[in-house]
Amino acid sequence: MPGLKAAILPVTPFQQNCALLWDEDAKRATIVDPGGEVDRILAAVAELGVTVERILLTHGHLDHAGGAAELKERLGGAVEILGPAEEDRFLLEALPEQGARFGLACRAVTPDRWLAEGDRVGIAGIPFAVYHCPGHTPGHVVFVAPREGVAVVGDVLFRGSIGRTDFPYGDHAALVRSIREKLFPLGDHIAFLCGHGPGSTFGTERRTNPFVGDGAVPE
Repeated sequence: MPGLKAAILPVTPFQQNCALLWDEDAKRATIVDPGGEVDRILAAVAELGVTVERILLTHGHLDHAGGAAELKERLGGAVEILGPAEEDRFLLEALPEQGARFGLACRAVTPDRWLAEGDRVGIAGIPFAVYHCPGHTPGHVVFVAPREGVAVVGDVLFRGSIGRTDFPYGDHAALVRSIREKLFPLGDHIAFLCGHGPGSTFGTERRTNPFVGDGAVPE
Protein backbone atom coordinates (compact mmCIF):
# COMPACT_ATOMS: atom_id res chain seq x y z
CA MET A 1 0.00 0.00 0.00
CA PRO A 2 1.49 3.38 -1.01
CA GLY A 3 2.96 5.23 1.96
CA LEU A 4 2.55 2.41 4.49
CA LYS A 5 5.66 0.36 5.18
CA ALA A 6 6.07 -2.59 7.50
CA ALA A 7 8.97 -4.47 9.03
CA ILE A 8 8.63 -7.63 11.11
CA LEU A 9 11.13 -8.25 13.89
CA PRO A 10 10.76 -11.70 15.54
CA VAL A 11 11.61 -11.27 19.22
CA THR A 12 12.06 -13.48 22.30
CA PRO A 13 12.53 -17.27 22.20
CA PHE A 14 8.87 -17.44 21.11
CA GLN A 15 9.79 -15.68 17.83
CA GLN A 16 6.90 -13.28 18.18
CA ASN A 17 6.38 -10.92 15.27
CA CYS A 18 6.94 -7.43 16.64
CA ALA A 19 5.65 -5.18 13.85
CA LEU A 20 7.04 -1.77 12.94
CA LEU A 21 4.59 0.14 10.74
CA TRP A 22 5.41 3.57 9.40
CA ASP A 23 4.51 6.29 6.93
CA GLU A 24 7.32 6.48 4.40
CA ASP A 25 6.72 10.20 3.78
CA ALA A 26 6.21 11.51 7.31
CA LYS A 27 8.42 8.85 8.98
CA ARG A 28 5.81 8.38 11.74
CA ALA A 29 5.86 4.89 13.22
CA THR A 30 3.76 2.59 15.37
CA ILE A 31 5.17 -0.47 17.11
CA VAL A 32 2.80 -3.39 17.65
CA ASP A 33 3.48 -6.03 20.31
CA PRO A 34 7.03 -5.34 21.55
CA GLY A 35 7.43 -8.60 23.44
CA GLY A 36 11.09 -8.10 24.33
CA GLU A 37 14.59 -7.54 22.96
CA VAL A 38 14.09 -3.80 23.25
CA ASP A 39 17.64 -3.07 22.11
CA ARG A 40 16.92 -4.76 18.76
CA ILE A 41 13.65 -2.88 18.36
CA LEU A 42 15.32 0.47 19.06
CA ALA A 43 18.14 -0.37 16.65
CA ALA A 44 15.57 -1.03 13.93
CA VAL A 45 13.82 2.27 14.70
CA ALA A 46 17.14 4.11 14.41
CA GLU A 47 18.06 2.36 11.18
CA LEU A 48 14.71 3.25 9.63
CA GLY A 49 15.00 6.85 10.77
CA VAL A 50 11.43 6.98 12.05
CA THR A 51 9.77 8.64 15.04
CA VAL A 52 7.64 6.31 17.16
CA GLU A 53 4.23 7.79 17.98
CA ARG A 54 2.60 4.94 19.83
CA ILE A 55 2.83 1.35 20.97
CA LEU A 56 -0.11 -0.98 20.38
CA LEU A 57 -0.74 -4.21 22.27
CA THR A 58 -3.03 -6.89 20.87
CA HIS A 59 -3.10 -8.86 24.13
CA GLY A 60 -1.37 -9.43 27.43
CA HIS A 61 0.94 -12.41 26.89
CA LEU A 62 4.60 -11.87 27.71
CA ASP A 63 5.86 -12.44 24.16
CA HIS A 64 3.62 -9.60 22.94
CA ALA A 65 3.72 -7.13 25.83
CA GLY A 66 6.81 -8.00 27.88
CA GLY A 67 8.97 -5.18 26.49
CA ALA A 68 6.31 -2.46 26.32
CA ALA A 69 7.09 -0.69 29.61
CA GLU A 70 10.83 -0.58 28.93
CA LEU A 71 10.34 0.52 25.33
CA LYS A 72 8.07 3.40 26.36
CA GLU A 73 10.59 4.49 28.98
CA ARG A 74 13.54 4.37 26.59
CA LEU A 75 11.63 6.30 23.94
CA GLY A 76 11.32 9.14 26.41
CA GLY A 77 8.07 8.27 28.11
CA ALA A 78 5.88 10.45 25.90
CA VAL A 79 4.95 7.60 23.57
CA GLU A 80 1.49 6.28 24.43
CA ILE A 81 0.61 2.63 24.90
CA LEU A 82 -2.83 1.65 23.60
CA GLY A 83 -4.62 -1.64 24.13
CA PRO A 84 -5.51 -4.34 24.63
CA ALA A 85 -9.06 -4.48 26.04
CA GLU A 86 -9.28 -4.17 29.82
CA GLU A 87 -10.22 -7.83 30.16
CA ASP A 88 -6.47 -8.54 29.80
CA ARG A 89 -5.50 -6.35 32.75
CA PHE A 90 -4.74 -9.43 34.87
CA LEU A 91 -2.22 -10.66 32.28
CA LEU A 92 -0.42 -7.32 32.00
CA GLU A 93 -0.18 -7.06 35.78
CA ALA A 94 1.29 -10.56 35.92
CA LEU A 95 3.96 -10.04 33.25
CA PRO A 96 6.83 -10.42 35.76
CA GLU A 97 5.44 -13.78 36.85
CA GLN A 98 4.84 -14.84 33.24
CA GLY A 99 8.43 -13.98 32.37
CA ALA A 100 9.91 -15.70 35.40
CA ARG A 101 8.42 -19.02 34.28
CA PHE A 102 10.50 -18.79 31.10
CA GLY A 103 13.60 -17.07 32.45
CA LEU A 104 12.69 -13.73 30.85
CA ALA A 105 12.70 -10.34 32.55
CA CYS A 106 9.36 -8.63 31.99
CA ARG A 107 7.83 -5.56 33.60
CA ALA A 108 4.16 -5.08 34.34
CA VAL A 109 2.53 -2.43 32.19
CA THR A 110 -0.66 -0.39 32.33
CA PRO A 111 -1.73 1.08 28.98
CA ASP A 112 -2.36 4.79 28.66
CA ARG A 113 -5.71 3.75 27.18
CA TRP A 114 -7.57 0.48 27.07
CA LEU A 115 -9.22 -0.25 23.73
CA ALA A 116 -12.71 -1.48 22.95
CA GLU A 117 -14.75 -2.59 19.96
CA GLY A 118 -15.45 0.37 17.71
CA ASP A 119 -12.41 2.44 18.68
CA ARG A 120 -10.07 3.82 16.03
CA VAL A 121 -6.29 4.06 16.22
CA GLY A 122 -3.95 5.75 13.80
CA ILE A 123 -1.17 3.72 12.25
CA ALA A 124 1.08 5.56 9.79
CA GLY A 125 -1.66 8.14 9.32
CA ILE A 126 -4.28 5.50 8.50
CA PRO A 127 -7.30 4.93 10.78
CA PHE A 128 -7.51 1.29 11.86
CA ALA A 129 -10.71 -0.04 13.41
CA VAL A 130 -10.42 -1.96 16.67
CA TYR A 131 -12.20 -5.31 16.93
CA HIS A 132 -12.47 -7.14 20.25
CA CYS A 133 -11.69 -10.76 19.36
CA PRO A 134 -11.61 -12.83 22.57
CA GLY A 135 -10.79 -16.52 22.81
CA HIS A 136 -6.99 -16.67 22.92
CA THR A 137 -7.17 -14.18 25.77
CA PRO A 138 -10.28 -12.38 27.09
CA GLY A 139 -9.09 -8.93 26.03
CA HIS A 140 -7.47 -9.63 22.67
CA VAL A 141 -7.96 -6.91 20.07
CA VAL A 142 -7.33 -6.81 16.33
CA PHE A 143 -6.57 -3.77 14.15
CA VAL A 144 -8.12 -3.59 10.66
CA ALA A 145 -8.15 -1.04 7.85
CA PRO A 146 -10.69 -2.64 5.47
CA ARG A 147 -10.43 -0.04 2.71
CA GLU A 148 -6.65 -0.35 2.61
CA GLY A 149 -6.91 -4.14 2.87
CA VAL A 150 -4.60 -4.71 5.82
CA ALA A 151 -4.95 -6.06 9.36
CA VAL A 152 -2.81 -6.86 12.39
CA VAL A 153 -4.37 -9.83 14.17
CA GLY A 154 -1.94 -10.90 16.91
CA ASP A 155 -2.59 -14.49 17.98
CA VAL A 156 -6.20 -14.74 16.79
CA LEU A 157 -5.53 -16.15 13.31
CA PHE A 158 -2.49 -17.64 11.60
CA ARG A 159 -1.71 -19.06 8.20
CA GLY A 160 -3.35 -22.48 8.42
CA SER A 161 -4.08 -22.26 12.13
CA ILE A 162 -5.66 -20.26 14.95
CA GLY A 163 -4.62 -19.08 18.40
CA ARG A 164 -4.27 -21.45 21.34
CA THR A 165 -7.21 -21.69 23.70
CA ASP A 166 -5.90 -24.30 26.14
CA PHE A 167 -5.30 -21.72 28.87
CA PRO A 168 -7.59 -21.58 31.92
CA TYR A 169 -9.08 -18.39 30.49
CA GLY A 170 -9.15 -19.59 26.86
CA ASP A 171 -12.41 -19.98 24.95
CA HIS A 172 -12.26 -21.93 21.69
CA ALA A 173 -15.85 -21.23 20.69
CA ALA A 174 -15.38 -17.49 21.25
CA LEU A 175 -12.22 -17.49 19.15
CA VAL A 176 -13.95 -19.23 16.25
CA ARG A 177 -16.84 -16.75 16.44
CA SER A 178 -14.40 -13.85 16.49
CA ILE A 179 -12.80 -15.03 13.26
CA ARG A 180 -15.90 -16.14 11.40
CA GLU A 181 -18.30 -13.42 12.50
CA LYS A 182 -16.03 -10.39 12.82
CA LEU A 183 -12.96 -10.83 10.62
CA PHE A 184 -13.93 -12.93 7.61
CA PRO A 185 -16.95 -10.74 6.73
CA LEU A 186 -14.62 -7.75 6.32
CA GLY A 187 -13.44 -9.13 2.99
CA ASP A 188 -11.32 -11.82 1.37
CA HIS A 189 -8.91 -9.17 0.10
CA ILE A 190 -7.55 -8.25 3.51
CA ALA A 191 -3.95 -9.29 4.10
CA PHE A 192 -2.91 -9.76 7.70
CA LEU A 193 0.18 -9.74 9.85
CA CYS A 194 -0.02 -12.26 12.68
CA GLY A 195 1.83 -12.86 15.93
CA HIS A 196 3.94 -15.79 14.75
CA GLY A 197 5.02 -17.02 11.34
CA PRO A 198 4.01 -15.75 7.90
CA GLY A 199 0.85 -13.79 7.23
CA SER A 200 -1.97 -14.61 4.84
CA THR A 201 -5.30 -13.18 3.70
CA PHE A 202 -8.75 -13.56 5.17
CA GLY A 203 -9.88 -15.10 1.88
CA THR A 204 -7.18 -17.76 1.86
CA GLU A 205 -7.93 -18.71 5.46
CA ARG A 206 -11.69 -18.70 4.88
CA ARG A 207 -11.24 -21.17 2.05
CA THR A 208 -8.47 -23.38 3.44
CA ASN A 209 -7.95 -23.02 7.18
CA PRO A 210 -8.68 -26.44 8.76
CA PHE A 211 -9.99 -24.86 11.98
CA VAL A 212 -12.21 -22.03 10.74
CA GLY A 213 -12.34 -22.36 6.94
CA ASP A 214 -15.37 -23.23 4.85
CA GLY A 215 -14.45 -26.93 5.02
CA ALA A 216 -13.84 -27.08 8.77
CA VAL A 217 -15.85 -29.71 10.59
CA PRO A 218 -18.31 -28.09 13.06
CA GLU A 219 -17.57 -28.83 16.69
